[in-house]
Amino acid sequence: MTWMVTGGAGYIGSHVVRAFRQAGIAPVVLDDLSSGHRVFVPDDVPFVEGSLLDTALLARTLGEHEVEGVVHLAGFKYAGVSVDRPLHTYEQNVTGTARLLEAMAAQDVPAIVFSSSAAVYGTPDVDLVTEETATSPESPYGESKLVGEWLLRDQGRATGLRHTSLRYFNVVGSGTPELYDTSPHNLFPLVLDALTQGRTPRINGTDYPTPDGTCVRDYIHVADLADAHVAAARALSAGTPLERVYNLGSGDGVSVRQIMTAMADATGIPFEPKVAPRRPGDPARIVASGELAARDLGWRMTHTLADMVRSAWEARQAH
Repeated sequence: MTWMVTGGAGYIGSHVVRAFRQAGIAPVVLDDLSSGHRVFVPDDVPFVEGSLLDTALLARTLGEHEVEGVVHLAGFKYAGVSVDRPLHTYEQNVTGTARLLEAMAAQDVPAIVFSSSAAVYGTPDVDLVTEETATSPESPYGESKLVGEWLLRDQGRATGLRHTSLRYFNVVGSGTPELYDTSPHNLFPLVLDALTQGRTPRINGTDYPTPDGTCVRDYIHVADLADAHVAAARALSAGTPLERVYNLGSGDGVSVRQIMTAMADATGIPFEPKVAPRRPGDPARIVASGELAARDLGWRMTHTLADMVRSAWEARQAH
């Protein structure tokens, strides 16, 4: 059984590739290396450098490798930047997904696991986000992910495509030291970069209505996330009915202050974070329930906050 992983040279995608190999599923990677790294792909895993916008390349890759399913992670992923580059975001995330589905239909590839995002919810007005929570994206990025889900839904109705979409929040940590988060926007690499460069990390706002006054968010270890993709792929391959979307969440979340404390403990670098004003639009708490994924995919979080921070620090030191 072979599955194609789009974006398989990225931080998340490379962990998914390794999880598939460990599960006995042969992966093939397609990535344009706009944010991924060729070195993240094992030498013995087939690698195709190319764009989701190249339908012919997609179809050829699917056919040549006899692909039975796709994990679709590739896309433009920076929500804040998407506000300034909406057309680019839609081209990469919506047009790219449509062309992938076109190529899959041409090659009779029957299944896809879509990497969606909690950004589809915007700023929910509930304490615990479930799959029934109303979607209200607040950025072109979030909107593009929601449209991607719609494309899968409609293609499923039209062709019988088996599909599910995984919505998740903040992905952190490392499953192995050679793979690490290189995003210039994510909290963990920003904090670790600051500490290693002798700067003091910053907290934006300490007067939120939360236990310690700082924002509470859902964080998920990248290895746990990769396992969810394996479980979804196996279920789709077996023809097991799945829900259209699943949240991958902790159910309780952690605060920015807790993360800072864990960072000091893991790195051995004591610091007191600088306090900056709130950022406009930052909600006090966004936490999701993972109960549906636990029920249908047998998925659960296995890594603690300490695990997440320690593994991220180990990978940062290795590079």
